[in-house]
Amino acid sequence: MELQCEVQTYEWGKLGLDSKVAVLHKLSNPTFEVGEDTPYAELWMGTHRNAPSRVKETGELLSAVIETKPEYLGESVRLMFGNELPFLLKILSINKALSIQAHPSKEIARELHKSNPEVYKNPNHKPEFAIALTPFEALCGFRPIAEIKEFMKNIRELRAIVGVDISEKFILSDAANEKDMLKTCFRSLMLCPQDVVSAQLKQLLFKFSGRDEKTREEQMAPLLERLYSQFPDDIGCFVVYFLNYVVLQPNEAIYLGANEPHAYLSGDCVECMACSDNIVRAGLTPKYKDVETLCRILTYQTKPAREQLLRPTVEDAYCQAFKPPVPDFAVIKIEVPAAVGDYTLKPRQSASVLIVIGGGGRMGSTRLKAGTVVFIPANEKYEIVDITQDILMFQAMANVDMF
Repeated sequence: MELQCEVQTYEWGKLGLDSKVAVLHKLSNPTFEVGEDTPYAELWMGTHRNAPSRVKETGELLSAVIETKPEYLGESVRLMFGNELPFLLKILSINKALSIQAHPSKEIARELHKSNPEVYKNPNHKPEFAIALTPFEALCGFRPIAEIKEFMKNIRELRAIVGVDISEKFILSDAANEKDMLKTCFRSLMLCPQDVVSAQLKQLLFKFSGRDEKTREEQMAPLLERLYSQFPDDIGCFVVYFLNYVVLQPNEAIYLGANEPHAYLSGDCVECMACSDNIVRAGLTPKYKDVETLCRILTYQTKPAREQLLRPTVEDAYCQAFKPPVPDFAVIKIEVPAAVGDYTLKPRQSASVLIVIGGGGRMGSTRLKAGTVVFIPANEKYEIVDITQDILMFQAMANVDMF
């Protein structure tokens, strides 16, 4: 069944038709008016209460359809998650950096929900991953210790923010205590008084203006300058020296597990996540910051940027499966050339939500084109026919076959 989905206009989204969110939504909803100065940030596909999808033909909530016919979810999904769709599929179009954040584990989410339910609205975890549709920038996970130490040695302003004594102890730390010292450094950075942050950022930016291009690149000057232009005097600008900076190419993906720090910076992506609202923020945001909680819950695991990638497995000539180490969600990328003509979607143990990114064809009575979103019950076999243009689709489902 074809779905009518909701758009979110958060201020960090791309404007007007520069946004893939706006373009896809307009193509599947011709009467949708795109404002050229409106930021179209996210397209939500699922049953989340903040922007629930509806059956396009009847206007009935997808959640109501599932409540009436829970067998649509699949037996494995119902045994693990009850009679609810456990994932949320999104398209993101990012023009301005999102917050420095982490998503709590289930155990910590329960604790936060109990102590502060106004901010942490449910007791569920929120792991997620992003598959790039365009070149996609992000900060994700802590850099290798050696890289962070090198920045600390070479950037006096960073040492001033962290504290000279703490910086020196971190630089001299070894395998026995460097993880504890990293935690101490990061907490000291995030809790630095605002007047010190402002002064050191201005001094660093002034220095960058006179540095040669090689030094500017080595010290992340272009990125820090961009973040400063978006969030002046924000401590999050210094976080670039602690977290991996990655630029994903289309069809590359990163997985962001529980208690791992990250921030999306720019680009368009397919995102899938557990159905939750829990975000602990601490920088690059006007929203509520819970710095102490963020510093407390992080894993402080360090690894190179390329190890943050989630690599797909090949299902057949046209399908790649992105499967994270959690049962809540997985995404299948399906890309079928027009020359093939017809393609049969593999039956899945889980209900799924499928979005067409480009190309066209037909599935039953539904004409598939860019922006079309379809709900597919578990164990159903569908044939896509009349593929007249190379078709690119992403199909989200629960990852129950791995658990």
